[in-house]
Amino acid sequence: MEQEIDHKILALIQDKTSIDKGFRLLMDTYQEKLYRQVRRMLNEHADANDVLQNVMIKVYRSIHKFEGKSSLFTWLYRIATNETLTFIKSKKRKETSSIDNEDLGLDKSLRAEHSIASEEVQYYLNKAMEQLPEKQKLVFNMRYFDEMPYEEISKVLDTSVGALKASYHHAVKKIEAFIRQADII
Repeated sequence: MEQEIDHKILALIQDKTSIDKGFRLLMDTYQEKLYRQVRRMLNEHADANDVLQNVMIKVYRSIHKFEGKSSLFTWLYRIATNETLTFIKSKKRKETSSIDNEDLGLDKSLRAEHSIASEEVQYYLNKAMEQLPEKQKLVFNMRYFDEMPYEEISKVLDTSVGALKASYHHAVKKIEAFIRQADII
């Protein structure tokens, strides 16, 4: 099914008379999935929207470079992941606030929204994930939330399956330790 929609999107985009229709179909098909991936890596909705807009611009400019070696979604996911990592690095360079005050805004808004036990678990999961190195966070998101097979993650991140399994394992152990320390389960 995914291959059929990919072929339709690519055919529309390659025809100059239907390129706009092709991009609308691409966005209708994949924008929400890409947004969820970007949003899990970033804390702010506005940041995720900015990154997603940059992703779509890059896709528009480089769709002709898509070689079909992977699924269209895998290619899009890789662009979204790279854009998000670039945004995170850029934001870290620009930050001037002290480490002590960094998370206060997020902390307060998340605590105000969480009153049910499952939401509290989600809150602590998010806090635990913030502590992970970027690669571990990325691999954990792709494997745990998106349920991507290691082989597909390997294509997106251009790394070995063994390295991905190790990153995921380390991420899980760090998250488990954080949650045990928070004493919520």
